[in-house]
Amino acid sequence: MDVNFRKIDIDQYDEDVLLESELYEPEPRDPAQVLNDAKQKASVVRSALAKGDIVGALNTVLSDAPYGSNLDDAKNLTLQTLVSILNSTKAAEIAGVVKSLSPDDQDTLMKYLYKGMALPGWGDVSGSVLLGWHEKLTEAAGVGCIVRAMTDRRLV
Repeated sequence: MDVNFRKIDIDQYDEDVLLESELYEPEPRDPAQVLNDAKQKASVVRSALAKGDIVGALNTVLSDAPYGSNLDDAKNLTLQTLVSILNSTKAAEIAGVVKSLSPDDQDTLMKYLYKGMALPGWGDVSGSVLLGWHEKLTEAAGVGCIVRAMTDRRLV
């Protein structure tokens, strides 16, 4: 039996094929500029954490998240910054912090939580923290937040 038919990419013959680049707007900024912005956000977050402003730090890191390809360094730096915020927040404060976020920021936070759980090594270091935030975020934002995070093609 001939199984070579499985190696043929039939989408190349279809005029109406949907490309991944057509699913969302590409990042208009240069990758170096996005990385520089992520570094600036990290320093702003560190100063906000030193002042005890968890909500301000989260709003800073979740606003204008880096989406798209060729932005891996900026995405990893943003994830590290976010995990430092999550780790420095007391468990009793999580519910209030999550409720103060906008719905879009809640969806973005859920994306970062899933990314943190998916990366090898990250779950070991802060798995219980990520799960605690996931629980409180789901209570505040509902199951729709999970669905929106899972179905959005823009990956953080």
